[in-house]
Amino acid sequence: DPRGVYSCEINGKRSPPLQVHYRMCQNCIEVDAPTISGIVVADVVATIFLAVAVYCITGQDKGRMSRASDRQNLIANEQLYQ
Repeated sequence: DPRGVYSCEINGKRSPPLQVHYRMCQNCIEVDAPTISGIVVADVVATIFLAVAVYCITGQDKGRMSRASDRQNLIANEQLYQ
């Protein structure tokens, strides 16, 4: 762990000391720019794939023949439903 007391020196002048306590977790992994960009690209590809799959599945109803009851009024407009 990079912990300790640090100070800077600029042009012969020394800054006040700064105590640093840095704690690292044991099960952490380093995430760099290529890893993050890979996750983002995979997420976009998965979203597009899912959208295309939903579009293809819902688009299958166009070839279905409509039933006779879908084409005619079951109750005339003048009649009351009882």
